[in-house]
Amino acid sequence: MSYTLYHHGSSVCAAKVRFAMDEKGLDWDGVYIDILKGEQFDPEYMKLNPKAVVPTLVHDGTVIIDSTVICEYLDQIEPGTSVHPTDPVERAQARYWTKAVDEDLHPACGAMTFLCSHRHTVLKNLGPEGAEKFLASTPEFSVTSDWKSFKDAIVRYGFEAPGALEKVKLYDSYLHKMEDALEGNDWLVGNKFSIADIALTPYVNRLAMMSMRGMWQNGRLPNVERWFAAIEARPNFKKCFLDWVPEDLTNDLRENGTKSWPEVAEILGIETHG
Repeated sequence: MSYTLYHHGSSVCAAKVRFAMDEKGLDWDGVYIDILKGEQFDPEYMKLNPKAVVPTLVHDGTVIIDSTVICEYLDQIEPGTSVHPTDPVERAQARYWTKAVDEDLHPACGAMTFLCSHRHTVLKNLGPEGAEKFLASTPEFSVTSDWKSFKDAIVRYGFEAPGALEKVKLYDSYLHKMEDALEGNDWLVGNKFSIADIALTPYVNRLAMMSMRGMWQNGRLPNVERWFAAIEARPNFKKCFLDWVPEDLTNDLRENGTKSWPEVAEILGIETHG
């Protein structure tokens, strides 16, 4: 069997699939699509993925898109190393998490990332005219049905964009849901590491990379802090989540995020020091 993964270091969804594939012990070939330079809008790539997003998995000639679907597909192909719980109740509980990620948390992450970092990176890398072309290239239906117009507003107006503050609060609400689920448990479902933890890891890591650990540190969400420390201690964390991110992008996320943190903290009522 041959697996080819079209992916990028900035994509939380691609990171999720890399993590799942590594947990399953699967070897894969990668095609790196630079989504911050607009390579996902290449007509040849859009034949594979009409949404113009990553990841895309090609398995022995079969094209599978959408990270949640890819992870489910891989467990059907390779059931012996399933990352989905086998117990029906626990599987349903894990499904609630993956469904919530797709419906709520992922769009909120796209908004938060562009709000706090990518809008600066796109403008810096592409210039005003290039940024206009980048925004115009986004399909009408991509991350969500209104992602094109929402991303456009975020890049232009930042935290003043309509709906921006609500996305920050929605993101934070999922950290609180994780805090509750982790009370007395090491992992999110059945106290066993599963797809639920794999699915949430990229979203907590994105906040960490944007210098926003204050959303759970300093006693705010101790269960999330403990859980993420255990995730970061896993031997495959660095290669799945950090090594694929280009150095300049890592720096942009950290530096832009640091500048944006006071605004995020104010929205969430978090006291900052210094």
